[in-house]
Amino acid sequence: MIQGFKDFLLRGNIIDLAVAVVIGAAFTALVGSFTSSFIEPMIGLVAGGGETGGSFIVNGQEFTYGAFITAVITFLITAAVVYFVFVMPMKTLNERLNRGQEPEPEGVSEDIQLLREIRDALNARP
Repeated sequence: MIQGFKDFLLRGNIIDLAVAVVIGAAFTALVGSFTSSFIEPMIGLVAGGGETGGSFIVNGQEFTYGAFITAVITFLITAAVVYFVFVMPMKTLNERLNRGQEPEPEGVSEDIQLLREIRDALNARP
């Protein structure tokens, strides 16, 4: 029972997933720091600067639209990096690997079909 659990934990997919989660968390923190340090102050400056830049108050309730815009920009930067660093290269790699493989034609000739039947019949013999 312990050996099965050990095999499960040491399987390549689990380790790869753990590394991806750690790298993703670190990257998200980096992008979050960038947007809160640079983008959010720029939004505050564009919105009038000062302590209320990027927010407004209605009946004593503060609405911080600058923080929301910053979160959207953080998401867009993270999504763009994931797409261009991971998704596009994997797609290109899969296309290159599958380039040498030609799909089987839809209409198989009678000769090929007959040869397949003969092969299957010979394989089915005891």
